[in-house]
Amino acid sequence: MEVGFVGLGAMGAPMVDRLIEAGHKLAVYARRIETAKHLLNRGVRLCASPAYLAASCEVVFLAVTGTADVEHLVCGDDGLLEGARAGLVIIDMSTIAPRRAQELAAQAQGLGVEMLDAPVSGGEIGARNGTLSIMVGGDAAVLERVRPLLNVLGKTIVHMGPAGSGQIAKACNQLVLVAAIEACAEAAMLAHAAGVDFARVREAMLAGSASSGALDAFGGRMATREFARGVEARLHHKDFALIADTAAQAWVPVPVSAAVQQQLNALMALKLGREDTSGLLKVLEATRADRS
Repeated sequence: MEVGFVGLGAMGAPMVDRLIEAGHKLAVYARRIETAKHLLNRGVRLCASPAYLAASCEVVFLAVTGTADVEHLVCGDDGLLEGARAGLVIIDMSTIAPRRAQELAAQAQGLGVEMLDAPVSGGEIGARNGTLSIMVGGDAAVLERVRPLLNVLGKTIVHMGPAGSGQIAKACNQLVLVAAIEACAEAAMLAHAAGVDFARVREAMLAGSASSGALDAFGGRMATREFARGVEARLHHKDFALIADTAAQAWVPVPVSAAVQQQLNALMALKLGREDTSGLLKVLEATRADRS
């Protein structure tokens, strides 16, 4: 397949590597050309705009930061829909507003273009290893057409329902994940205040009913205070704004999510958005220091 890709960041770059290794012909559009130059000697074509990319591909992946980025790439000037031929499939692996995902899919379909929202969970390690969980919203038949490509990138691929459903699933994933990270931070703070080593507490918890991926990865960074690597907290902060908006539209109370969002706001106020979300521990430490 002639495959296009936009978004060569922490998640997109290893996805591109896997698609190349699987034997697919790749073309990319890079907003910052220096991020893509290293791909030239691997037979990857660089395109001058999303429109040119769409004109020469059967499938185009997006892996960018947020809703505004996707909107610009899909329907902005020189966007994908300007150059798209009927039959093109756009697979958006970004995390964006569910309602906007529905609207963009409808706009694309009016031009004979199919669009799937397919956000992922599993982080950079999952992207490198091809073990991502991929939550897909859109037409089931279109998903089956592109499933061989998704199988290169993920281990678990679940069709959630119509357009926007994948983004709802991702919102649910993020709500549970980051609430668990906050719980790890509170447990670490409680253990420290009582004079107990959180590394040992975590070791015991990982063997019990409180065990989770969040405790393993993010709790591990809290125990070793390695806040610089991992998932940038600004991304989870963005996701929780989407969760709050989506819940408000549906009149769904999300009290735990609201409390965690306030902690993420505090983390951003401390200018820690480029550090890992395990930095939620620093928010609690700052609060306790103010009271002492």
